[in-house]
Amino acid sequence: MSFALSLELPWVEKYRPHKLDDIVGNEETVERLKLIAQDGNMPHMIISGLPGIGKTTSIHCLAYELLGPELYQSATLELNASDDRGIDVVRNKIKQFAQTKIRLPPGRHKIIILDEADSMTPGAQQALRRTMEIYSNTTRFAFACNQSSKIIEPLQSRCAILRYNKLADSQVLERLLEIVKAEEVQYNSEGLQALIFTAEGDMRQAINNLQSTVAGFGFVNDVNVFKIVDQPHPLVIRKLLTYCCEEGGKIDEAIALLDDLWKKGYSAIDIVTSSFKVAKTLPGISESKRLEVIKEIGFVHMRVLEGVSTYLQLCGLFAKLCEI
Repeated sequence: MSFALSLELPWVEKYRPHKLDDIVGNEETVERLKLIAQDGNMPHMIISGLPGIGKTTSIHCLAYELLGPELYQSATLELNASDDRGIDVVRNKIKQFAQTKIRLPPGRHKIIILDEADSMTPGAQQALRRTMEIYSNTTRFAFACNQSSKIIEPLQSRCAILRYNKLADSQVLERLLEIVKAEEVQYNSEGLQALIFTAEGDMRQAINNLQSTVAGFGFVNDVNVFKIVDQPHPLVIRKLLTYCCEEGGKIDEAIALLDDLWKKGYSAIDIVTSSFKVAKTLPGISESKRLEVIKEIGFVHMRVLEGVSTYLQLCGLFAKLCEI
């Protein structure tokens, strides 16, 4: 089964939208892109937002609608962070493409797509300033990035900035159901809930995890999904936090569950991250207590990211939660 799957396109590519109408979420921003596609005069633009929510796809859909299927291939240039994008590339490759003569319909422009633009060197970004001005009659630039603040001010001032928000769980679920139906996947509702929980609004991750679970187990349920993404099961974490937050705090039971997770090989960052996600919706505790719990988890998360990812840190965290 997995061999048959490997011959196909990954589902992320297979179900990638090709029209702006097919893009999920961020309706207001997508409406602005549709108006640009109707008008035909695309400005230089920056689309910023979290990974996996459709930034690059939106730019490709816009380019496809502006240029049509015949010119789309020849009149767009895409450079990703994996390509070398120092000053030499800006001076040679980008300039060369901007100078290339392509017969386009009136009011249409060649489009240069710079994906992961926030990882371009400041020098390369500086070199782009002049290029954007000289060739603005024939060429338009579209930047996709996670943080627009990492793009230098002079480039930001030349562009329209569009911001994409995290996708809602219902929007991710809608697209997953379409794929599940098209691929005739066997699943249960807990499996889809687990995919949404682990993706946290990242459509690309949700679809990749779905395909991996199908390839690995054939059936999509919560246990299989958490095995694939290698995260502790939220029900175990919820039980652990409930022991800590009960009257008096059941520290021995909480540590027994922690030992079990630790023996299974879950790292401190896995356990802390899952605890943070679960604490946000933990039932049966007051709002002030929830905030205290989240604050303590946040402190330990910070220490773990600084490199102190020991078992002792986790024991200290759950002991602190019992005191609360």
